[in-house]
This record gives sequence, C-alpha cells and structure tokens, in this order.
Amino acid sequence: MKEPDPDVELLARIGNNEPEAVKEMVSRKLPRLLALAGRLLGDADEARDVAQESFLRIWKQAANWRSGQARFDTWLHRVVLNLCYDRLRSRKERPLSQIEEGLEPIDPALPPDEQLEASARSEQMAAALASLPDRQREAIVLQYYQELSNIEAAALMDISVDALESLLSRARRNLRSYLAGLHGEAVMERKQR
Repeated sequence: MKEPDPDVELLARIGNNEPEAVKEMVSRKLPRLLALAGRLLGDADEARDVAQESFLRIWKQAANWRSGQARFDTWLHRVVLNLCYDRLRSRKERPLSQIEEGLEPIDPALPPDEQLEASARSEQMAAALASLPDRQREAIVLQYYQELSNIEAAALMDISVDALESLLSRARRNLRSYLAGLHGEAVMERKQR
C-alpha cells in the first residue's frame, strides 16, 4: 500500500491562501530545490531563480492539485529539472565548474586549514560534476545529493532502473577519472616547484 503524500494537506492550505502554509512550504522545500538547481546549473543566482519559478508554479497548482496521480515531491523535482535543463539549453557554454559560496557552506567550527581543504574538495567536486554529461550529472545529483531511491530517480528521469544504474556507473567512473586527473596534476605541480 502506498503511503500518503505528506504534502497534500499543505498544498490544500496553500490553495486556500493561508500565509503560514506558504511559509511552511518554503522552509520545507527551499533547501532541496536550491541544492538540486545549484548542482545542476553550477550557479547560485540561477539556482535561486529556478527555485523562485518553482514556487510560483506551486502557488499556481496548489488549488488544483490532485493527489494520487503523482507524489508532490516527484512533480516538484521534475519542475526543477525541467527549468534547469531549459536554462542549460539556452546557454552556449557548459555549466560553471564551481558552485558559489552559500550553496556549499563550510562548517565554521572547523579549524582554518580544514575549512580550506573542505572548500577545495567542494570546488573539485563541483568541477567534476560540471564535467559530466547532463544525464549522468542528473542521475548523480538525484541519487547522492537529493537522496532519492533508484526507483524514484529513474521515474523522475523517465528511464528504467537499469538505465539509471548504467548512468550512475558511467558517472562514477567519469568522476573518478576526472578527480584522479586533478590529483595527478597537483602531484606534477608539486614536483615542479
């Protein structure tokens, strides 16, 4: 038996123009929307624009939402993915290789040297993600960063679970290769000093 969609009641309240429901939806969904859009687009400003457009679509759909057809989270992730890919298609260049500060916060409790290392790792991973083909990046972001199951991620991408697993395998291989290349460059640079 399917579990009930936890967002249906909140959507009904938004459809009834309850200001507190809107605030609750924003606090519940905004961090994940920003993370998803930020990782796919590699740009914090564009990620905020996508999140804003997504919330506008929520407000427009809330009163007409029909539970049972799709889980709200599935619909919302699809909206964000579509908006991101619209933006990527309109770009001539590839996504930026670094995600701006603010989307990948570094723990301020860490000592300064560990903060620098964490920041460097974050920048390297953002660059590695940006180097992936769009579908591979989408699969990695949905599974690892959005923490969706293979079944949920495959449904969002409109592919089979086997196809998702194939994309994930290729993406992990490409990430390892990219990051190994960065490590090799760093070793060569240190030797040249």
